[in-house]
Amino acid sequence: MRNKRLFILMIGLIVFIAVMGFTLGRTRLTWPEKFLNDAVGTVQGALYRPVGAVVDFFGDLGRLSDVYKENQQLRQTVAQYAQDQATYNFIEAENERLKEELNFTERQKQLYKYRYLIAQVVGSSSNPLDRTIKINLGARDGIKPQMAVTTTDGLVGLVSRVSEFTSTVEPITELDPESPQGVQIAATIFGKEKDSFGIIDSYDAKSGMLQMVKIDENDKMAVGDKVITSGLGNVFPRGIVIGTVVNRQDGDFGLTQKAMVEPAAKFDHLQEVFVVAVPDVNGP
Repeated sequence: MRNKRLFILMIGLIVFIAVMGFTLGRTRLTWPEKFLNDAVGTVQGALYRPVGAVVDFFGDLGRLSDVYKENQQLRQTVAQYAQDQATYNFIEAENERLKEELNFTERQKQLYKYRYLIAQVVGSSSNPLDRTIKINLGARDGIKPQMAVTTTDGLVGLVSRVSEFTSTVEPITELDPESPQGVQIAATIFGKEKDSFGIIDSYDAKSGMLQMVKIDENDKMAVGDKVITSGLGNVFPRGIVIGTVVNRQDGDFGLTQKAMVEPAAKFDHLQEVFVVAVPDVNGP
C-alpha cells in the first residue's frame, strides 16, 4: 500500500513536469485551453454585468438621497421666503392703514421711500487735509449737497460739493468734532431703536474706528450690535448701516458713555456707490 502511494505520487510528478515542459515556451494555446479560457471569460462577463448594475443602482440611490435632501432644503428656504414675504406684505398693509387713520399727508407717506442713484467712483484726493471722493454724478443727475452716500456694505459719507457732471463726497472717516462743518451722525442700534441712541462725531485713523458718544448709561447697546443712522437731524436718512459696536466704556466726564464702532464700508475698495435721494421734506 505504501509503495502504491509512492508510485502514484511519482507518476503525478512526472505528468506535472511533462505538462509544464509542454506548455512553457508556447505562444499558441490548444483548443481545450482556448475553450476553457473562453468559458471562464464568458462566465466572468455574465457575472460582472449584473454586479456592476447592482453597484450602479446603489450609487444612484445614494445620489438620489443627496438630491432629495437638497430639494428639502430648497423647499424650506422657499417656504421661509414665502412666510417672510407674507409677513412683510401684512406689515406694509397695516402701516398704510395706520397712515390713513392718522391722516398722514402724501409728503409724510413718501418721507422714507428713498431712491438710490448708482454712481462710479472716478477719483479720490490724496491731500491729507482734504481726503475726499469724486463720483460721476452731478447736478444734471439730481445730486445736491448734503445727500448721503452709501455702498451695499454701509455708509460712506456726505456729498459736499456738486458740479454739473461730478460731485465731491466727504467720507465719514474725515469726521472731526472741531471742523467748521461740524457734521455729526445721529445713530441708533438696529432692533433697539427705542432703547438706544448716540452721536458719531469722530474717526480714529490709528484704530480705524468711529467714536460714538453721548450714550446713556442705561442704553441697551451691546458689543456686536449693528449701528444704523437714526434719521434725527435731517442730515443722514434713517436706517443706513454704519458699522458694528466693538467696545463700550465710560465717557470723558463719566456722565455718559461712549463706544467704538467699526465701519461697515470698505473705503480702500470703493468702486460703485449709491447716492440716497430723499423726498423733499419742504415740499407741499
